[in-house]
Amino acid sequence: MAFLLWGLTGVVFAGYGMYAACSKKDRAIGFWANAKTFPVKDVKAYNRAVGKLFMAFGGVFALLGLPLLCGQNTPYALLSVLGAVIETIAAMAYYALAIEKAHRK
Repeated sequence: MAFLLWGLTGVVFAGYGMYAACSKKDRAIGFWANAKTFPVKDVKAYNRAVGKLFMAFGGVFALLGLPLLCGQNTPYALLSVLGAVIETIAAMAYYALAIEKAHRK
């Protein structure tokens, strides 16, 4: 059951990424919660980059849940939690150092 919920969360992240990458709006998709998006040079390219980041995040997040198939009370479940923390920090760093730097006006 834990793996199903973990995997569903990864699918939600990937789904949001597909929405962002395919967005036809002239508004930049936000990455940070409750924060305005900085002025963007090319909104479509920015949304595509953020969408790819979210899709990759969702896929890796779902894969990190595989140790939960062994059971919730195994020491391997710790790999899922620590992996998710490391993945989240890496995604934030990639956004700040690569995507934001490349697309800021």
